[in-house]
Amino acid sequence: QVQLVESGGGMVQAGASVTLSCAASGLGISNYAMGWFRQPPGLEREFVAAISWTGGSMYYSPSVRGRSTISRDNERNTMSLQINYLNPADTAIYYCAAGRKNFYNDPRAFDRYGQGTQVTVSS
Repeated sequence: QVQLVESGGGMVQAGASVTLSCAASGLGISNYAMGWFRQPPGLEREFVAAISWTGGSMYYSPSVRGRSTISRDNERNTMSLQINYLNPADTAIYYCAAGRKNFYNDPRAFDRYGQGTQVTVSS
């Protein structure tokens, strides 16, 4: 059974940083592109960031580019996302996702999601 479990969310002040983690089981993430999506209150889920299966290439949405870092550890079957300079617009449920191996820069290639972790940014 494939499981993606997110952790690291919570309530933070604007301007702070958050590091989200994803632990995978039931699949070896080295065979997948990995990514993060988020769903703000009342809105649809949107792409945030992705990383190639080797970890050598990253792809960010304009909303977090320049203040975020995605990384992965294939040996530990984990992935993380750090977002700096948080603002209230970053408030959302953040989802870990796995996608087709060679399509890290195509959000449509991600079809496995975790349950999500809530990040709330207060002003």
